[in-house]
Amino acid sequence: MPQPSTPDSGQPSADGELPAAQYIAGLARKRMAAGVIFRDAAGRVLLVEPSYEPNWEIPGGVVEQDESPWAAAERELAEELSWHRPPGRLLVVDYIKPYDARPEGIVFVFDGGLVTDNDIAEMKFADGELLSASLHTVAEARRKVKPILADRIASALAAVDQGATALCEQGQRIV
Repeated sequence: MPQPSTPDSGQPSADGELPAAQYIAGLARKRMAAGVIFRDAAGRVLLVEPSYEPNWEIPGGVVEQDESPWAAAERELAEELSWHRPPGRLLVVDYIKPYDARPEGIVFVFDGGLVTDNDIAEMKFADGELLSASLHTVAEARRKVKPILADRIASALAAVDQGATALCEQGQRIV
């Protein structure tokens, strides 16, 4: 693929390099999201109930422009749960194919560590985006979340146990 040239004349340089603006305009755009897996000592996972859709989620959300995935995860925890905790290690990188009018994307899932019932009782849902949060077994989670997220949760929990990072496509672990 042609690389960018530094001058932005609109014409390729003598060695065939495209002007930077033209090169950048031709790059693929991917949406990104970041989430955090919290679990309790019994292995249940924390799910949150959004006010805007019927399916439950893990805490997290969209990575904004000029924001890293780990900063997005930390920001979302503060916005959604009033928790000020940095995310732990990366558990999952999941490639999502385009669907509906949405472009392809990448989802990052970080380890939030262990939580207690007391931690959950102290949550504050300040902005109305979330209605509730609770701990669920993996089987219970599968009934509350979309299938792709259920697979991503299973991959994340396996990654915790293995001390690894799972590479996934559509929630299915490939590495």
